[in-house]
Amino acid sequence: MPKQVDYAERRGRVIDAVYQLADQHGLEGVTLRDVARVAGLSMGAVQRSFRDKDEMLALALTRVSEGFADRVRAAAAEPSPATLARVLADLALLGAGQRPEAQVWLAFVARAAVTPGLARTLRDGYPEALALVTGLVAEVADGRDGPVDAAAEARALLALADGLTVQTLLGQLDRGEARRVLEHQLRRLAGPFGPAERSAAESAGGAG
Repeated sequence: MPKQVDYAERRGRVIDAVYQLADQHGLEGVTLRDVARVAGLSMGAVQRSFRDKDEMLALALTRVSEGFADRVRAAAAEPSPATLARVLADLALLGAGQRPEAQVWLAFVARAAVTPGLARTLRDGYPEALALVTGLVAEVADGRDGPVDAAAEARALLALADGLTVQTLLGQLDRGEARRVLEHQLRRLAGPFGPAERSAAESAGGAG
């Protein structure tokens, strides 16, 4: 009887290998041969699962993006300044132990700038993230004097989160400083941070 192949399990092993190699060597160091070795698969098995390296990287990037979206959706069910602080710290990858993930994410973004398929994967995930963050912004800004353009504020916060990822990786800011930048921006929308909001931001970002 022919052996049953679990293609989803195989692809999961390949993606895990991509993350490990990208963290160690950057995306240029991710080769089909090394992915097969780290995943414990034959070259043929990897090649049957993916047409080429870019398709393999696109699927890995999709899983990262879906993970972000899942966490934002879960957080958006209970909108508050604390929730928005937690979501943005997560999107900026400010958590203790998230530096490897941030390095891999930045490597993907750099490659996406010259790889249309990866760029499309990033663009496809943006509208949902924007919609969810816009909803959170609208909730936390409710009751402020004067109108708030929640979508524009959400775009600015998402761009800020991306920039903080880069600045913390380069050592321009430490995680504590990056969290304070987020807090400063959120204070404009929701007023002064109370202990609960500050604690939520700090727990999301880990110790500075």
